[in-house]
Amino acid sequence: MTDQQLEPMPSDWRRALAVVAHPDDLEYGCAAAIADWTDGGREVVYLLASRGEAGIDTMDPVTCAPVREAEQRASAAVVGVDTVEFLDYRDGVIEYGLDLRRDIAAAIRRHRPELVITLNHRDTWGGVAWNTPDHRAVGRATLDAAADAGNRWIFPELAEQGLDPWNGVRWVAVSGSSSPTHAADATAGLERSVLSLLEHRAYIEVLTKEDPEAYVRNFLTSNAHSVADRFGGKPAVPFELFPR
Repeated sequence: MTDQQLEPMPSDWRRALAVVAHPDDLEYGCAAAIADWTDGGREVVYLLASRGEAGIDTMDPVTCAPVREAEQRASAAVVGVDTVEFLDYRDGVIEYGLDLRRDIAAAIRRHRPELVITLNHRDTWGGVAWNTPDHRAVGRATLDAAADAGNRWIFPELAEQGLDPWNGVRWVAVSGSSSPTHAADATAGLERSVLSLLEHRAYIEVLTKEDPEAYVRNFLTSNAHSVADRFGGKPAVPFELFPR
């Protein structure tokens, strides 16, 4: 990560679609920005490739899936997101490919966002920790699907299903990137982002031996303040923004 100053995120949009692999991916990354956007009257929809059923070692996937789905819906509601959809890919073994691109392109055509949000699609987190296959696959497929959604000759079967091409995606914003270019002020939404992540209690209680609230608050606050010196001294959610 460089010391380059971060530009404010675009504000001239009304609808966003956030596409990630698992429940909690958005809450660990950019829920503070989403809370502020929905407060301002913007519509944000969540699309999750899986239900995160392989994420809790002490709970078998059949039992885990509905628990994590319910936690995700409750978490989204905290930041003003009413619509949460799941594609039902199998957690942990999501593969980049035409089926995934098609399913994400279909959601883009259905919801017609101007802004698409996804999670780090690169091999590593900042060159330090290896990224998961699910994150890489979903992030890359989302970047490609933003273009697929606008081309009537790619996945023509979608038009036959009543999903006309949507060429209105203006940006894809990648959360968790080691090369951010833009940021959203997290001041107003930070507390609700903490409450949103805390809704994933079944997951968090297995993930850490710390007090869940202390763990979540420290993690999100530290991340938001880590880029403040690059964004006018304000806590922020950084994004790598790809214009389209």
